[in-house]
Amino acid sequence: MLTDEALLQMAIDVRDRAYCPYSGFAVGAALLCDDGTVYTGVNIENAAYGPSICAERTAIFKAVSEGHHGFTKLAVVCDRDYCQPCGTCRQVLWEHAPDLEILMGGLDGGFRRTTIRALLPEAFRLKEAG
Repeated sequence: MLTDEALLQMAIDVRDRAYCPYSGFAVGAALLCDDGTVYTGVNIENAAYGPSICAERTAIFKAVSEGHHGFTKLAVVCDRDYCQPCGTCRQVLWEHAPDLEILMGGLDGGFRRTTIRALLPEAFRLKEAG
């Protein structure tokens, strides 16, 4: 079984691949699927800003595009004490994994544990999920 620390380290390791020439704010994410598969992601910026994508959405979109739909835990890290998913990411994460556990970490390996339901208690939904 993958430990929280190992999942956080995967997010830290992938963070170096972030493409963030405009903000300079590199973020890494590691998403654990219910079958043990892990998908990583980084933020990828664009000069037009709108086409940019966060690390959390990169990871979940990679997983969904490969046929995974069961997710248990997400680690997200940045160069602060801890890194929180933005509002857009919270909505996407809730839609695909309403019971997702989230580890919000920093580069030192420390983290805060929460859930997507705690971060987005009034999620927009067309139907009840989870």
